[in-house]
Amino acid sequence: MEGEGPRLAGEAVGEGQPVVLLHGVTATRRYVVHGSKALPRRGFRQLAYDARGHGESGPAPAGKGYDYPALASDLGRVIERHCEDKPVLAGHSMGCHTAAAFALAAPERVEAVVLIGPVSLGLPAPQETLAHWDRLAEGMERGGVEGFMQAYETDLAVSAAWRERVLQFTRERMERHRDTGAMAKVLREVARSVPFEGLVELESLDLPALVIASHDDADPGHPYSVAEAWAGSLPRGELVSEEPGEAPLAWQGGKLARAIADFCERGKSG
Repeated sequence: MEGEGPRLAGEAVGEGQPVVLLHGVTATRRYVVHGSKALPRRGFRQLAYDARGHGESGPAPAGKGYDYPALASDLGRVIERHCEDKPVLAGHSMGCHTAAAFALAAPERVEAVVLIGPVSLGLPAPQETLAHWDRLAEGMERGGVEGFMQAYETDLAVSAAWRERVLQFTRERMERHRDTGAMAKVLREVARSVPFEGLVELESLDLPALVIASHDDADPGHPYSVAEAWAGSLPRGELVSEEPGEAPLAWQGGKLARAIADFCERGKSG
């Protein structure tokens, strides 16, 4: 898709109410429901695209960047061109923040939101967090995927039981990016952007909202406490997660897709 923003690579599968999938930073469109077709089988039209600078999509146009207003603008283009009905937005991490930013700005254009693995509390990131993302960007600039992975492994703080799995799928998704220069810019700029100003803004988002949390032993980068805070701030928020000791629900594509479908169907019946 081209036009006033970058070229966006994506795909749509199925018929019915649209569900737009939004991936996290350094991921691609495959890494929301991980290839699952459960949503189309349940009667939903599943749309997914690579965010600007990611995967097969183009970089930000000259003079533009990768902050949440830009990412939300791209989402608006996708909705305008490919959604006949109001969509459900289902986003992970960066995609979760993009969905929230868009829904806050234009709630009349959204049916419901599924917010997977939120990180931001609507405050600027602390310097130690920015330093981490800068190290990843510097690694990418210095040595591409290998440079990124060296920096990522050095900083990785996850329980030993999950370490090798996290390194493996991180490498797999990093190898899907065509433009490593754009990705280095993404790493710096997304970390410095906030999707909204403080959690109090979420209190105005009166839409059905499913917040999906992960336990911190496997996924400390998406703190359980932040997901709890989001669910508690949203007027119609509900919180779900995997059982302790299981792989994060955000990693279980089929199970996650079925949870999204269940949530959508509850909204229809309600």
